Amino acid sequence: MSIQLFTIGFTKKSAEQFFTRIKNAGVKRVLDIRLKRDSQLAGFAKERDLRFFLPTICSIDYRIVPELAPTDALLTAYKKEGAKWDFYEREFNRLLEQRRVEEKLDKSFFDFGCLLCSESTAEQCHRRLVAEYLQRRWGDVEIKHL
Repeated sequence: MSIQLFTIGFTKKSAEQFFTRIKNAGVKRVLDIRLKRDSQLAGFAKERDLRFFLPTICSIDYRIVPELAPTDALLTAYKKEGAKWDFYEREFNRLLEQRRVEEKLDKSFFDFGCLLCSESTAEQCHRRLVAEYLQRRWGDVEIKHL
């Protein structure tokens, strides 16, 4: 039986679109893998708000998974210092390997979980890299980007 793993970014989505997508997908828990969860740019997706909104609106659990967030140095290199995506992807995958996340995290915890980050699409977002990394390591992971 495979794990159903979803991903979503909150930017370029209204609160209605965001909560409707995750609720309709059958998500059981949102796994926040952002390094910075209380930025002014987060709008309705600030940590303290999601802790309230997700269980209240959707009956969905909210968890922070810092082991799946990038380091501040890596994020700064990419967002502010002009590092290219291929550099970020390679270094982030190396970070996941070093952290041995596939051994330290409970596989069943991810079933019907949804990796949350900020990017509007998964193409150049670490949530895609996390999902694909876990899929390679665990083998039985189905990924759906919301």
